[in-house]
Amino acid sequence: MSRADIQVSEDRLAPAEAFSIVGNETRLSILKALWAADDRPVRFSRLRKQVGMRDSAQFNYHLDKLTGQFVARTDRGYDLRSAGERVVQAVLSGSFNEHPHVEPFIVDAPCTRCGSSLRARYEDEQLSIGCPECGRGHGTYPFPPGGLNDRSRDELLVAFDQRVRHVYCLAADGVCPACAGRMETTIVREGSCCLGVGLRAEHVCAQCNHDLCSAIGLSLLDQSDVVAFHKDHGIDLSSTPYWRFEWCVSDDRTTVLAEDPWQLRVTIPLDDETLSIDLDADLTVCRVDRS
Repeated sequence: MSRADIQVSEDRLAPAEAFSIVGNETRLSILKALWAADDRPVRFSRLRKQVGMRDSAQFNYHLDKLTGQFVARTDRGYDLRSAGERVVQAVLSGSFNEHPHVEPFIVDAPCTRCGSSLRARYEDEQLSIGCPECGRGHGTYPFPPGGLNDRSRDELLVAFDQRVRHVYCLAADGVCPACAGRMETTIVREGSCCLGVGLRAEHVCAQCNHDLCSAIGLSLLDQSDVVAFHKDHGIDLSSTPYWRFEWCVSDDRTTVLAEDPWQLRVTIPLDDETLSIDLDADLTVCRVDRS
């Protein structure tokens, strides 16, 4: 299917109008009630009872404002549309109304450079893992405030690891994790970033301009040859935190084979074997060698 085959309707709300519609406590309560409902669609009377609003006319006014863009009306009642779900998810994530403070804490894992204990720090909705001794960063990635709720530090680290894997592998596959738009990958060698690496992959969404950057090797966490290689050496790659692997947190194991176009090689040594993965400019695997 080509881009010309996809027809996008122009009948849509302006961003300012959309925000003004949901920027009301009663309307947010309606969206949350639909989200929490065990069975949808929900009848008008039941929905009004869940929201706790006695004035039927006033409730109908607010519900009518949501219907169409955020709420769907059917013969059996009301249901959330995708846009309504995104609003509730944004509120539950805490990005709009939570600013938690987390004291830095020790991570039970060694630095990939010096072997010292790593430390985690949460700031500006980003979780950073790094070495306080040698200064090597082991990843600074977005993590919504809502993800901190009802989790121990160990549970937080597990959730963070899984989120990083999902978000960045999705970005490397060309799909924006924020809006599902087209994600474009660029290999960058100059300067430095929050990751502390020079050679890195930068992902930018052509639709919403959402941007991410990562070490080159991070995109290989779900690559079948890499998973099998680690399994053969007794390592479950899916359950071992990414920050334990040097090829995921630095560019030390990444070699530039060519620049125009880009051709990169990530080398992964385990015991007496080495796995070499060649990648192109889009982080597509071109060649695998196990020796």
